Order: sequence, then structure tokens, then C-alpha cells
Amino acid sequence: MTEPGQEYTRTFVVAEAGVNHNGRMGLAEALVDAAASVGADAVKFQTFTPETLVTRTSEKADYQKETTGAKETQYEMLAKLVLDDPAHRRLIARCRQRNIRFMSSPFSVEDVEYLHGLGLDLFKIPSGEITNLPYLRKIGALRKEIILSTGMAEMHEVEDAVGVLTAAGANMEHLTLLHCTSAYPTPFEDVNLRAMKTLKEKFAIPVGLSDHTLGIEASVAAVALGAAVIEKHLTLDKTMEGPDHRASLDPAEFSDMVEAIRNVERALGDGVKRPRKSERDTRKAARKSIVARRPIHKGEVFTEENLTTRRPETGISPMQWDNVIGVVSQRDYRKDEPI
Repeated sequence: MTEPGQEYTRTFVVAEAGVNHNGRMGLAEALVDAAASVGADAVKFQTFTPETLVTRTSEKADYQKETTGAKETQYEMLAKLVLDDPAHRRLIARCRQRNIRFMSSPFSVEDVEYLHGLGLDLFKIPSGEITNLPYLRKIGALRKEIILSTGMAEMHEVEDAVGVLTAAGANMEHLTLLHCTSAYPTPFEDVNLRAMKTLKEKFAIPVGLSDHTLGIEASVAAVALGAAVIEKHLTLDKTMEGPDHRASLDPAEFSDMVEAIRNVERALGDGVKRPRKSERDTRKAARKSIVARRPIHKGEVFTEENLTTRRPETGISPMQWDNVIGVVSQRDYRKDEPI
């Protein structure tokens, strides 16, 4: 299983189950099974208590109104999506059974303490908490692995958050930043994948993408640009009621994404420009040698009139042309015979 950290051996793929369980334990466990089956390295849920997350009159985001209606408040919506303590423990056990890493994003200091008590050694900070100083201090003080999403943030806010985390005790070598655009779904023109490079150059730590676009293109392109982590929503059915299903991948799509990511990783290579093993036969067939344009007799001088270049690469390279012209032939050559 890929592990996050300063030296990623391959892209760490997180299946964001989030609240796509719709408050149903059976669906949550099915999401764990699906995440394991499609090749994700981790499956991530959300740990929150509505009372400590939002006010009772807090409105939903526009995308939540579109997907779940505008009648209820954000508090009322979230109250139906809570995972209680038995649910967390069952999901952790299920992840162990399926050999996939359990993750969950905490949304308050109390949630951080709760997840720490469950033994989590990797904390994923959601974009909305990047300006929550007491929360950041709490996580930093735990000195665990941290993945920080940066949706909606200005660069100075990312700098401030990283500063708070490290001042509290977090190790920069155990910190990964995820570029993110917090729009559900994200238009392609707003993805701004090059921001990953900006973050990488600024902080000199691993970066990745929390991807809310429709489809798999942005995530696959991010890997080609050096993403160490990809986070993408997973649902069992995009037509289900709930805030995030429509901006998620179904299992078949997620599997295609993971396969594409692994193919891109193989395609990236080591960066050394040299012939590859798979090219050897083609090289011999496609490159040329210096050959006799016509029969050449012993004692005859090689000239541009009696020599030419033709496939395959079985004789002297045409790059030696100038060294061959003017040399006296030491034997007879048939037409097309390599010199």
C-alpha cells in the first residue's frame, strides 16, 4: 500500500467517500469495499458534529442547494450525515479487512481529539479549516502526517497555515499540500493545475490535487505534472440524493482513473534520455547504414556516386559518412552490401 510522506513511492490515491454514505452504515461500508476494489490507497470520510461545525441557521452553499434543495439549513442537512463512534470503529475495521487505509477529515478541535484517540496517524485538513488557527495548532501539536487542502486560499493564507502547523510542532517533512478549487463541480478553466508547481517551489514539499472536476482528466494530468497525492470523490451512484454525488466518480470511472494514473507513472520514467529495451528491434530496422549504391571493386575509391545510405542499421553509421568518402575499398562489394 502506498504511504504518504516526504518520499512518495507512487501517487497516493484517496477515494473521498465524504458524506456519500448518506448517513447509512451499509452504504459507508460499501464505499470502503468499492474504494478497495478500484485500487485506491485510502478511503476518506468526514468526522463532524453539527453543533460544533455550523450555526443552526447557517445556509447551505449554492451547490448544496442545487443537489439537496434549499428548504433545510446546512445544520439540518449535516445532521443526517453524521458518522457516530460505532460507525467510525466499524469502518476502521472494514478498512483493515480490505487492506485500505482509513482516513477522515475532522472539522473541529474536538473532532481532531476524537480521531487521535482512535489511533489515526494521518490527518487530512479540509480547505475550509485552513484559517482555523486553534484547529491548526491542535493538529500540528500531534506531530503526525498531515495533508492540507488549500481550496479558496490565497498564497499568504497557505503560508500562514503552514506556519501555524510547524510552530505547533508539525514536521515539514510530514506535510503535503493539495491544490484545490472548492467548486462542485469545478469548471476546467478554474482548475489551475500549474498552481501545484507554485506551491512546490514555495514550500519544497510534496504537492497534489484535490479534484472536484467531472471526469478524470484533471487528476491524470496532475500526476503528469508531479502530483504526489490525488483525492477524488467516489460514489456508488451519481443519481443518489446528497450534496456530493454529482461531482463524484462511480466505481467504474474511479477504476479507470487509477489505471490511467498508474500508466502515467510508468510513462514518466527516470528522465534519462537513452534507448529503451522496447526500441531495440525498431532501431535496427529504422536506422540506416552506409552501403554500396552499385557494385564496387577492390581498389576503387569510395565516393558519393558509389555509396548511399539504406536500412537496416547493420553496418557503418551514416554519421561516419565524411570519414568513409575518399577511402580506398579493400575488397569487392555487391550492390546494397554494407560497407
